[in-house]
Amino acid sequence: MTRPGRAASVAALASLPVLPLGWFVALQALPAWIPVTYLAYFLVVIAVPGTLFWRRLTGGTGWFAVDAVLGTTFGVACEALIYPLGRWLDVPLAALVMPAFALGIFLALPRKRPVERITPWWAVAGVMVSVGIVAAWYIRVGSRLIPLNAPEALRPNLDSPYQLSLAAELANHFPPQVPYVAGEPLTYHWMVYNHIASAHWITGIELDVLTQRVVPFAFLLLTALGAAAVAMVLTGRALAAPIGAGLTVLGSDLSPWAWTTTHTLYNDGPMSMGQMISPTQAFSTVLTLPLIAITALLLRRKPGQTKQQLAGLFLVATVLIAVLSISKATALPVYAAGIAAAWIYLTVQARRLNLRALVLGVLVTASYAGNLFLVLRGASHGTEVKPGGTFRSMLDGMLTGIDPSVQGGPSVLIIVSAAIVIAWLMPAAGALLIRRRLPRDPMVVMLLAGLISAIAAAGLLYHYSQAQVFFVRSAFVYGVLIAAWGLSSLDRRQYFAVAPALALGVAAIYFGRSRTDGLIRDCRDTSCLDRIFAEPPVVALLVVAVGVVVLGLVMRGSRRTWAVIAVAALLGTTVSPTVLSLARFAFPPQGPYESIAPGGIEAARFIRGLSAPDDLIATNIHCHAPTGPQCHTGSFWIPGYAERRVLVEGWAYTARANDVHTSAEALYGPFWDQEKLRINDEAFTGPTAEGLETLRTKYGVHWLLADERVAQIPDDLARLAELRFQEGTVRVYQLYPPRPPEEPTEGP
Repeated sequence: MTRPGRAASVAALASLPVLPLGWFVALQALPAWIPVTYLAYFLVVIAVPGTLFWRRLTGGTGWFAVDAVLGTTFGVACEALIYPLGRWLDVPLAALVMPAFALGIFLALPRKRPVERITPWWAVAGVMVSVGIVAAWYIRVGSRLIPLNAPEALRPNLDSPYQLSLAAELANHFPPQVPYVAGEPLTYHWMVYNHIASAHWITGIELDVLTQRVVPFAFLLLTALGAAAVAMVLTGRALAAPIGAGLTVLGSDLSPWAWTTTHTLYNDGPMSMGQMISPTQAFSTVLTLPLIAITALLLRRKPGQTKQQLAGLFLVATVLIAVLSISKATALPVYAAGIAAAWIYLTVQARRLNLRALVLGVLVTASYAGNLFLVLRGASHGTEVKPGGTFRSMLDGMLTGIDPSVQGGPSVLIIVSAAIVIAWLMPAAGALLIRRRLPRDPMVVMLLAGLISAIAAAGLLYHYSQAQVFFVRSAFVYGVLIAAWGLSSLDRRQYFAVAPALALGVAAIYFGRSRTDGLIRDCRDTSCLDRIFAEPPVVALLVVAVGVVVLGLVMRGSRRTWAVIAVAALLGTTVSPTVLSLARFAFPPQGPYESIAPGGIEAARFIRGLSAPDDLIATNIHCHAPTGPQCHTGSFWIPGYAERRVLVEGWAYTARANDVHTSAEALYGPFWDQEKLRINDEAFTGPTAEGLETLRTKYGVHWLLADERVAQIPDDLARLAELRFQEGTVRVYQLYPPRPPEEPTEGP
């Protein structure tokens, strides 16, 4: 290594402490042993073995830093595959075989060290800036979204207890069931909970801390680092790393208008509440990045690639595709569309079938079919083909509170749809700047097809809870990589035009936002709605157009310089809204009532400490709110904290409940087994010895958890079952077999 190379390595290493420093600072609110323990587990069990597996199977990318990041994400995928087998065999620590296996490979199969390029210090430092921003955002926003401690923890959002209950289910059972409706098969993507459950067993960290604090932050960091690594793979330039990480972190709002940021639905990047409360989405994003990288290594046909190396690449792709298929239902179809387009492109260019892309397509098809029929069991969960339903539903949400006499006409719908779709497509502008290093490189086609197909799916499909928008969220990294690739393809002098052009886009968005005069609910006619919805994007685009002309004339550049200015300005419009999101979600609102009963968390953990994993709980809690005219059936918290299944708590978010057409039907509909529900509820309204014995013998119930807010608990219950715990409004009873009658004793 030359002296300049050694100096560059030292400079790069000097910026690396930002990563552990950001880790510990962002998690400073937790006891110190938690971030230390998880980091040690992550390095020893996942990162080091995963990196070794990646390098041995793929041959490496030529940059050790890139291999370390992508290998770490591959290690997460391997753990997610290993843990279910271990859980099924009652060996929940099965992931510990990974470091042992990696050590065996390292010792038994020595390998010549490959020639590698040095990652410049400024590239590493640039990525670390993004890491610092992620940590700062997490301290300011992410760590406050889901409270962990009472009394705030008693008022969580709807999804957080649901995610926690699934993590608890995978921590104790496989195959999984719906933990809050015992016996109901879980038809949901559950791969991410394998990582959470495995980490829980190995580290001893509570599931709620992992699910709602540690793991989301780890996934945020992996997403930023992964985008940097894949950008380098695609472009072959270290410059792409800080650009990819920066766009991932700063370009989080693809639909930036004031009338869309009223709800988390419209925040599409990793640093958004929508992704923070959805570990499935965050996990799928982390896995998509190495899959894109391995696709590039396969389809670009590196010279001198042996059959053994090709088999290793396909093995890595198989693992990633298999795990991704059960991670998020929207992720694999987006990748499939990209692979199909790449296969067509390569086949047409070469005038013969491209077998590598075809094999990837077969793997995707087989994995998706397995997920559809074995995991989801063919359940649609209420998704239907309804072109335009997404935008109509969004518009209806925006018009909430408006005078009923004012109806949004076709013009308003067209304006809203166009503004949102254009914003979703904006990163694709980066493709105009891409210079391919390799002839017939299919990766541009693959990324563009993935992004466009995701937007098409979001516009053609419809779900009453807007779940179809997750197609766009799944494609977010595709857009980031396209934009990063384009901005990394410039000549050195052209970067002098990029900074002012990006600033122009930022200024245009903020100026466009400021043009929103008045509130939607104050409108009294359709023309008012047209003005409020149309004026901000039109003003922003006009500012961009005028600014591009001015910058182009001032710089007197070539035709490509004009293109650089225009594209950079458009990409700048996707960057600035994140700053507004930072302020908007810095203090997230809590629920209006305590959906978790006071004393409920303590009661659930009391049951966990004295029960076996297969013990069943019965409860009188079925509704999200303890009282009210209607029962919102989204109550999931008991199995999350007790880590035990519940006979019937809520029943929302199940395949049966979701097989409807409206959110009201899904969330307020009746339970499908009224006889089971009647026997369950009679234990808390009119308990009898026969009824409790039926619960114990027929359904396997061992514990009763009652909330006094739902209804007054009969005194007879304490006579028929043993009161074991009481705190707040919650009582816990334990059921025992009936005592045999005492035989009379004979006299002397």
